[in-house]
Amino acid sequence: MSLFLKGRNITSMNDLNREEINYLLKTAELLKIQRRTSVAHPILAGKTLAMIFEKPSTRTRVSFETGMNQLGGSALYLSSSDMQLKRGETIADTSQVLSRYVDCIMARVFSHDTIVQLAEHSAVPVINGLSDEEHPCQILGDLFTIYEKRGKLDGLKLAYLGDGNNVCNSLLLGAAQMGVSIHTAHPEGFFPKEDYVQKAQALAKKTGCTVTIGSDPKEAAKDADAIYTDVWVSMGQDDKAGEKKNLFRPYQVNSELLKGADRNVIVLHCLPAHRGEEITDEVMDGPHSAVFDQAENRLHIQKAILVSVM
Repeated sequence: MSLFLKGRNITSMNDLNREEINYLLKTAELLKIQRRTSVAHPILAGKTLAMIFEKPSTRTRVSFETGMNQLGGSALYLSSSDMQLKRGETIADTSQVLSRYVDCIMARVFSHDTIVQLAEHSAVPVINGLSDEEHPCQILGDLFTIYEKRGKLDGLKLAYLGDGNNVCNSLLLGAAQMGVSIHTAHPEGFFPKEDYVQKAQALAKKTGCTVTIGSDPKEAAKDADAIYTDVWVSMGQDDKAGEKKNLFRPYQVNSELLKGADRNVIVLHCLPAHRGEEITDEVMDGPHSAVFDQAENRLHIQKAILVSVM
């Protein structure tokens, strides 16, 4: 395995350049082939991953835990309620102690500042499993899925519809870095953070693609090679559910929307899905859906991350 990511933190898509993302995608491709052909790869035998969870998880926990097992290592699930963080121990102290015990830390947290502090004080690599600002592991898996399905990334068009949330922030950076033109559509007041838009636009100038932020879902989806959506009401926003569902209804990914996209368009959703809201059953279970391949690819890309940084 290449040494240029060894010991590195992955807290943001900004931590990776185009060459490094390409390397992770190729590594994931190799590991996936080996897994499917029953070729064992105990690359991380004797290594331990600490997994800190402030938020519930299905895909993040199972993919990281299973990935470490398949790589010959072990993973420790650490709920924030089980740790001394709940009793006032600082993030800095927690990070320093954990990094004396384990070989890598993955954290799924509320505040992005928690990830930043963990990384600043850890002697081992820290991976962002999700924060309120970014979701880099998800986006690396998404890029891998698009690459698998469309055979390339550079020169494609990706549409994102819905909330300008953490997934959208990271997707803007990842797409622009890899030369994928991205056109997003959101209701007024739910656009992605401006600093992420500006960073993505700066990257796009270097890679020759475009970053377009708008509010028209049909325009975003026009001739798109991939269409991406996410839940309208994120975890912890239940009090806004009624308001958001009404505002976001025109942004549903349905068969009518797909008519304006490329005929080989793939549809992505980072899950969990609220069927009948942001995406219809017909599309999610239809021939254009890559949703469950996308979910599987979280396992392969996270294994690629783990073997690269440890």
